[in-house]
Parts: sequence; C-alpha cells; structure tokens
Amino acid sequence: MIRPRIKICCIQSIDEARLAIANGASAIGLVSEMPSGPGAISEEQIKIIASSTPPAIGTFLLTSKTNVEEIITQQKRCRTNTIQLCDRLLYGSHNELKNQLPGISIVQVIHVRGEESVEEAIKMSEFVDALLLDSGNQDLKIKELGGTGRTHNWEISKMIVEKIQKPVFLAGGLNSANIRQAIEIVQPYGVDLCNGVRTNGKLDKNKLEIFISNI
Repeated sequence: MIRPRIKICCIQSIDEARLAIANGASAIGLVSEMPSGPGAISEEQIKIIASSTPPAIGTFLLTSKTNVEEIITQQKRCRTNTIQLCDRLLYGSHNELKNQLPGISIVQVIHVRGEESVEEAIKMSEFVDALLLDSGNQDLKIKELGGTGRTHNWEISKMIVEKIQKPVFLAGGLNSANIRQAIEIVQPYGVDLCNGVRTNGKLDKNKLEIFISNI
C-alpha cells in the first residue's frame, strides 16, 4: 500500500506552513471565514502564506461560499493553487468554476453522514479534481463544515474510494492513535487533519512527528 499524501489543515502562519512541509506534508489547508470550527484566518494572511509556499505544495483555500462568482473572486484575492469547497454549490456549477479558474484544482468536501453520501460522492466526482471526506453537517442551523474533531463511518468512506476514480482525501477526527486503522480500512489517496496535531490551537511538532511516524 502506497503511503497517502498528507495535508495539514488550519495553518495559521508561514512558520506553521514550513513546519508542516518539513515533516512531510504535501499540502496545507488555509481556512477562510466559516460559520463554525477552528483555524480561520484573514484572506490577507492566506495570500501571504500561499505566496511563500513552494509551488509543488498544494495550498488549499477552504471556503464556505456557495456562489461560484464569489468563490472565483475570493480565490483571486487569496492566490492559492487549490480550492476546497466545504459546502455544496447553490449558485453556479463546478464546470463554470473550473472554466474561469484554469490551472486551479477543485476539491469538493463530502460530509459523510450515511450511505446516501456514496451517491453524492459518485455524482460530484464527475465535476471536480478530488474529493475530501469529512464529518460535518451542512443541515444544522449553524453549519459544521469541518474541524469537528469527530470521525465518521470509515466503511462508507471505503465504499466511496472503491467506487470512484478520482483522488480521495480522508478527514475527520484523525490523530496518531487512529491513523493506521483509518488508512488500512479506507486506503485513501491522502489524509487531512487539523486538531489531531495541535496543542492549544498551535501546531505541535512532537504530535506532528508521531503522526507521520505512525503513517
């Protein structure tokens, strides 16, 4: 089994980005304004971190926006090489987004809540470059779009990986204690975590090294 790519999310500064990359991360997550959850920073901070990151590293703009035109405008301000759609698009299409942002990768988050998520993932995979499976809930009054610290049913995530041809990142409650089991069950293209390698909100070098070692 090939070792999955590692994405460290909720990056707060250039120093955190460098620490994550030095320890093996091939992508970093930069969280813009969200209705809930940790790690959000200003768009100016996102731009600064993204511009200082080597081109080979994925810089993911996590957006809660659901309007394609607003997402396009936001990406042009932040200048990341990847957009992570944490919610469903309500206005505009994935094709429109890709046509207007050539060269920018589009990753759609699927919040795994039941077997209906398999059909949603299959449908969405036709229009994006990758999927990311997380444990949020868009249907709550205050939406949960990531950073919940909860795992979900990995057997459903395994079904998604088996049924689609696009890369799949696994997120949701991952840490050094459960990462090996998660990888063995799901066999994802990549893994993504925020809280599992942090202490008091700060990226923890020791936790990061243990997590990478366990992978």
